[in-house]
Amino acid sequence: MITAEQVEFYHENGYLLVKGVYNTSEVETLRNSVDTFLKRAAASKYDRSHAWQGDYLPPEELKKLVLKGFHDVQYHDAQFTRMITHPNLVHVFTKLIGDNVQLHHTKMMVKPPEKGAAFPMHQDYPYFPHEKHTMMLASIHLDPTNEENGCVHVIPGSHKSGPLPHVGSYYLNHQEYPIHSGIPCLAEAGDVLFFNYLTIHGSPINRSERTRRNILVQVRDPEDMPTKDTHVNWGQGLMLSGINPLFRKYNYTGKLAED
Repeated sequence: MITAEQVEFYHENGYLLVKGVYNTSEVETLRNSVDTFLKRAAASKYDRSHAWQGDYLPPEELKKLVLKGFHDVQYHDAQFTRMITHPNLVHVFTKLIGDNVQLHHTKMMVKPPEKGAAFPMHQDYPYFPHEKHTMMLASIHLDPTNEENGCVHVIPGSHKSGPLPHVGSYYLNHQEYPIHSGIPCLAEAGDVLFFNYLTIHGSPINRSERTRRNILVQVRDPEDMPTKDTHVNWGQGLMLSGINPLFRKYNYTGKLAED
């Protein structure tokens, strides 16, 4: 599905947009699952906005913004399990990471029209640091995405700089790394943006009249060990391809159990 040139582009630039990973029918199914998920969340005590706080936007603008973010969506709907095990997605993972690919977590990100929150520029590294930096993300687009409705911006080659200091461990200095310093990754529904967790990225506010729905899938080489136990959950470690060469016992928290 992807060429040797695309693989080289990923390793050189730290990101890769792959077209048409999911077809129209699959996208529609996932949209319906997202919409049903949000309705169920709204009817529960767990619904909340996850808009980023901080000084990267004026306080009066921040308080107006909304972001629906929910982790580990595959625990809620089998359609998301089919999504993360889709042969097209797994094929790209194996080309960019290697034969052995392990799931770390998933996350739904929904920016509602006209008030969908921005993401200041950041690396994902501070949230779940690993030894070998194989951790990567696939952002699955369920809607056409451009600058108007808050597409992801990336700084090509920034993954080569290694981990950078973040403000409160959350985002980079927004004066040094404004969102417009990255290149916009325009995408159609069904496209997937892959990038390394060291690649600097962010996204502006959704100022359009269209929803922006994305699902994020975070994976790693199973031999790349975390340096901190963060984002640990009881379903972590699902093998999407190959085997886990580290034949160890896992306990219910997802952590490696003591021998």
